[in-house]
Amino acid sequence: QPRLVESGGGSVQAGESLRLACEMSGYIGDTDCLGWFRQAAGKRREGVATICPRGRNHNTPYYADSVKGRFTLSEDKNRNQIYLQMESLKPEDTAIYYCAAQGTPHGSLLIQFGGAYFGYWGQGTLVTVSS
Repeated sequence: QPRLVESGGGSVQAGESLRLACEMSGYIGDTDCLGWFRQAAGKRREGVATICPRGRNHNTPYYADSVKGRFTLSEDKNRNQIYLQMESLKPEDTAIYYCAAQGTPHGSLLIQFGGAYFGYWGQGTLVTVSS
C-alpha cells in the first residue's frame, strides 16, 4: 500500500504563498487518483484538489470551488511526488492538509472527491494563515 509524507506547512500572513509537497512510496497504481485534502478545526475533512490519469479529466487537476484560481496541484513525471502551490492564502485556508491516494482499504477514512474514493492518507501538515 502507498506511504504518503507531507511537508511544507507553516504559518503565513494573509495574501502570502506556501508550497506543500507529498513524497509517495509503496505501491501506487498508474491509474490511481492522487489528491490534497484539508481539515479545519471542528470541521470535516474536505477535498481541495485531485488529479487522475484517466477519466473525463484526464490528467487535468480538479479543484474545490473555494481554491480555484489560487491553488495549483502538480505532479512529477515519476509520480513520486505531488505538490500543492497555494497563492493568495486566506485565514479560512487554515487547516491540516493531507495528501491522499485513491483506494478503499478496510477500516480507513474514505472520502469521495472528484469522482474517486480516497482512503490512503499521510500524517498531515499544518497551514496557519493569519489576517
